[in-house]
Amino acid sequence: MLLSLKVVPRASRNELAGVTGNELRLRVTAPPVDSAANHAVVEFLADCLGIPRRDLVLLRGATSPHKTVSITGVAADEVARRLGIPA
Repeated sequence: MLLSLKVVPRASRNELAGVTGNELRLRVTAPPVDSAANHAVVEFLADCLGIPRRDLVLLRGATSPHKTVSITGVAADEVARRLGIPA
């Protein structure tokens, strides 16, 4: 499954912030320096989904706030349920 994200770094806390267009908006406390925000995104999603970090791969957007993450091992409807977004 592919998940499109709009990441907001340097937030006050890590949280899902709803859906904007066709992207899930995600706020992370990490700064956008030395891939810290990218690592925070993967760690946060792995924790939310209850899957190992190795099942998440950042495919696009390493230097952009618009990211695409590949998720393996979990069905799309289960990802939507666990993240609380419409399927």
